[in-house]
Amino acid sequence: MSLEMAAEDLRYLLNRGYRKRVALNFVANHYLLGRKDRNYLARCVFSDETVARRRSRRVNRNSLRGSSVFIDGYNVLIGTESLLTDQFFLAQDGFLRDTRGVSGSYRMGDSTLKALDLIIDFLADSGVGRAIFYFDRNVSHSGRLRGLVEDLMKSRGIEGCAVLSDCVDRRLRESDGIVATADGAVVDSVERVVDIPQEIMKERKRIKG
Repeated sequence: MSLEMAAEDLRYLLNRGYRKRVALNFVANHYLLGRKDRNYLARCVFSDETVARRRSRRVNRNSLRGSSVFIDGYNVLIGTESLLTDQFFLAQDGFLRDTRGVSGSYRMGDSTLKALDLIIDFLADSGVGRAIFYFDRNVSHSGRLRGLVEDLMKSRGIEGCAVLSDCVDRRLRESDGIVATADGAVVDSVERVVDIPQEIMKERKRIKG
């Protein structure tokens, strides 16, 4: 109950122009929230203006046919893995995010290959014209992931490549196509965004009936 009340209070303050860090600290301290709940609020709760703006930029899989898609590699991979482990939530801005808040500490695990298969299958089935994956160079095993992704893309006949970069966010912001990410800062700086993990979730639900 306290987390729900904290979310309501945080959104109230954000709608009145408070900076998120200030508002989040105030609300989290008031409700004596721990690190996990603070992280959840930071990644789930947004102002009405932010929600409307981000939702307006989302496209579905039908928009991908023939298009160039630039993929925030770790963000999309972690989000897709969260589907397989049931560790995700749908944030107020409409994007699917993992509950763990994993980023630079990512480690490959049992669900990595299955998640990659789902992502590549989604891209192939959506008929993308080209797919460019960006992986943070500084994260462990990025080179191995790049190789796996390019092998899978080749096996499905998808044009594109996987790139290691020290500035993934900037590369995504400068792209000239549809960006695949749930990173709010990136979403706010591009024109069209696809939430691949959520699109995969919708398709899996449709198949299951």
